[in-house]
Amino acid sequence: MRHHLYNPDFKFVKEPEEFNKYTDRNVLQFCLGATMYMPGHKDFIDAILTHKYPGLTSMVMCFEDACKLEDVPRAEENSIHTLNVLSQKLEDGEITYADIPLLIFRVRNLEQFKHFAEQLEPRHIKVLAGFNFPKFNAENGEGYFSYLRELNNKFGEIIYGMPIIEDSTVAFKETRMEELLGIKKILDRYKPLVLNVRVGATDFSSCFGARRDVEYTIYDIMTVSDILLDILNIFTRRGDYVVSGPVWEYFKVKKSMRFQELPKINIQESLLRREPLVSAEVDGLMRELVIDKANGFIGKTIIHPSHINYVNGFLAVTKEEYEDALQVLNTSGGVIKSGTANKMNEIGPHRLWAERLVARATAYGVIENKQSYLHLFNPQM
Repeated sequence: MRHHLYNPDFKFVKEPEEFNKYTDRNVLQFCLGATMYMPGHKDFIDAILTHKYPGLTSMVMCFEDACKLEDVPRAEENSIHTLNVLSQKLEDGEITYADIPLLIFRVRNLEQFKHFAEQLEPRHIKVLAGFNFPKFNAENGEGYFSYLRELNNKFGEIIYGMPIIEDSTVAFKETRMEELLGIKKILDRYKPLVLNVRVGATDFSSCFGARRDVEYTIYDIMTVSDILLDILNIFTRRGDYVVSGPVWEYFKVKKSMRFQELPKINIQESLLRREPLVSAEVDGLMRELVIDKANGFIGKTIIHPSHINYVNGFLAVTKEEYEDALQVLNTSGGVIKSGTANKMNEIGPHRLWAERLVARATAYGVIENKQSYLHLFNPQM
């Protein structure tokens, strides 16, 4: 897979690189980008084989919130069928890893995880990237990852796990820090198996009876923003883990989700000034993505394919950012003037930023400048 295939004619300064489930974890953890969730009982095989969504590079088949309890058996059956078809076509040479998005399954609980995993065959693991663990906490986390390690040993293949932090023990301030540190201890024991950390802002919001309107970002909901910032504080320090951003709930279909004519603007400034650009649904998504990125989230859970271009597009880095990062990484110490002579690059404090930015550039490519985001979002414009 490679990002931005919805816009094959776009001219990058540096092209994004190919990746698949066997890509080195240090790179792959940055590559998930817009991860689309769908009910596990939805037949998505044709959509994959026909490249219906050419920008889709990671997807989750859900046995939990997107799936009624009575539909779980049907979801498991459909998921095994999906693995059968894709693994057989891969084995027969009809498709390659360039055709298969990272395929992830969100289990319902530990018991259902084991029940589903018992149906897996060695050939399935070739096309299965990992599992999401919902309501992950310091109490159930060890069970999830110890069983995941058993699966890795059983099949002799890499199968990743991704905790979704969304419990009320994290939402409520008096129990939050102890809980987050407990979760972190579990993840540290299984670090090579942790692809990234995910957050459930909808569940956090529900703890306070809150829901962000289309006019607001999740950062405007102060109780939830406070939680997200503590999660970033614990899990992204020293570059320990990549944390993916929360889902944006709003969408419209077809052209209302795209620019009709490209404006000549600094898109980030326009969004933060709340200037109307495309529609309330798209502007809100883009505004939240700008703040996600500034705070250190990489990628985002999505529930509609129209979000893919914007989530992955905003993760591309500009040429100026990229050159600043290379200058920092290639200098032994001190403070120097940037190549564009408009800022200082302080080698020590900026090193972790530079390492993460270069990783993003590897996954999402380098574009000329901020105006290029508009062209990247909108093919043929």
